[in-house]
Amino acid sequence: MRIAIALFDGAEELDWAGPWEVLSSWALRWPDDGVEVLTVAESDDPIRCAKGLRVLADRTWDQLGTVDVLVYPGGIGTRSQLGDERIRERVRSRAAAGTLMTSVCTGSLVFADAGLLDGRPATTHWRALKLLATLGQRIEVRPTRASSTTARSSPQPACRRASMSPCTSSRGCTRSSERQRCDARSNTTPSRRSSLEPGRRSTRAATRPSV
Repeated sequence: MRIAIALFDGAEELDWAGPWEVLSSWALRWPDDGVEVLTVAESDDPIRCAKGLRVLADRTWDQLGTVDVLVYPGGIGTRSQLGDERIRERVRSRAAAGTLMTSVCTGSLVFADAGLLDGRPATTHWRALKLLATLGQRIEVRPTRASSTTARSSPQPACRRASMSPCTSSRGCTRSSERQRCDARSNTTPSRRSSLEPGRRSTRAATRPSV
C-alpha cells in the first residue's frame, strides 16, 4: 500500500506531520504489511509551512505514480488552491483512479472545489464552514461540536479536558453519557497521589537515568 501526504506552502504542520508519524510507524514496525509512506509536492524546492517549518518532499506530483491513499492537509495555503483548474484536475484524476481521498481540516476545501464532495456530508475547521458551503454542489455541511460558538465560549467540564482524571468540575457534566464516563473513571482510576501511602515519597526521581 502506497500512502502519499500532500505538502504545499502554507500547509498546517500538525495536519500532515501527525498522520505522517502514525503511518510511518505502521510501515516501520510492521514491514510485512508492505506500507510505503511518502510526501509529495509541486517541486523539489523547500516547502514553507503555515508556522514557518521548511521541509522537502519525497516526490513531486509528476514523479509520484500510483498511490492507494492520499492525505490532504489543511492550512491557510489551501485558499490559494481554490479555483486552480490544474489542482482540480489533479484531485479528480486521483479520485477517478481509485485512490482513497482523505483530508484533514481545511484540506476538505480543495476536495470540495474539485467537486469530490458534491452531494456528500462534509466538515472542516469551524472558521471555514461558510466557505465550504459555497464550494461544489449540494454539499451537506456538518458543523462539528468544536466549531460552534457555544462550545468555544464555554469552559468544558474537567472530565472532557483530562480524560484520565475524575471529574472535579463544580459545573458537573451536562450529558448523561459524560456523567457515566466520569463515574466510571472515578470508581476505577485512582489519582497518582492516592496510590502512594501517606507520608511515603515517590522513588521516581531516585531511579531516573542520568542524562
